[in-house]
Amino acid sequence: MMNYEPGAAPATPTTHPAPGAPPPPTSAIAARGLTVVRGARTVLRALDFTVPSGSITGLLGPSGCGKTTLMRAVVGTQAKVTGVLDVLGHPAGDPALRPRIGYVTQAPSVYTDLTVRQNLDYFAAVLHPGRAHRDARREAVTRAIDDVDLTTHADALAGALSGGQRSRVSLAVALLGTPDLLVLDEPTVGLDPVLRRDLWNLFHRLADRGTTILVSSHVMDEAERCHRLLLMRDGRILAEDTPDALRDRTGTATVEEAFLHLVDADRAAAPLTTEEAPR
Repeated sequence: MMNYEPGAAPATPTTHPAPGAPPPPTSAIAARGLTVVRGARTVLRALDFTVPSGSITGLLGPSGCGKTTLMRAVVGTQAKVTGVLDVLGHPAGDPALRPRIGYVTQAPSVYTDLTVRQNLDYFAAVLHPGRAHRDARREAVTRAIDDVDLTTHADALAGALSGGQRSRVSLAVALLGTPDLLVLDEPTVGLDPVLRRDLWNLFHRLADRGTTILVSSHVMDEAERCHRLLLMRDGRILAEDTPDALRDRTGTATVEEAFLHLVDADRAAAPLTTEEAPR
């Protein structure tokens, strides 16, 4: 992660807490001028935003607006990133962040020829190797399986599960290390309403424990379940606020109506050409 524009040093050096220092008390993520360029396209356009610690922040917008690219930048896997992006008191991508962040991609990241428990046992051993951690690994695996409500499927092959169940296995893997920050890329896609409700209940329990959650979606009714929202369009953030404040600000009844109001206002103020729009 490059915390300044290429070719120029920052005017004032950015300071960070010493290794092992606690994260800032108010912001888990802070971005200033965050930009991602892919080829001739600018995918993220000088974003400024914060994500409060211990909250659920929803990253909402239509498919192709840059949500996944932003999340990849946060977890440190996105190339060609400029600007400042601090995560839990460190520059994004800092090795010290690896055990503190759980990341769930859109595609389930599990081994289909292993059972649910075997998948979790494997990843737990990667996180905490050695015989000395055997009991702790067993407890973490049991807790994670219970958290995602897969206890009755613990000994089923992952390849035999439904798509929604495999997504929950991926989430369980991310929960093994009890992360300070959980980054979830459209985790409810393809789930039925009951499973969606149960997952959101889990997200709120995790936030109550102090976990910061950044969750993306293009389903606007999920916005009502978030503490704060980042509304995106064409690689830019249209608004950053609570659901109630966004409705009050736009004089609308729902977050979806608020988003459409902001899109219309944005189009009228500064229309983008097809060539400029990110994908």
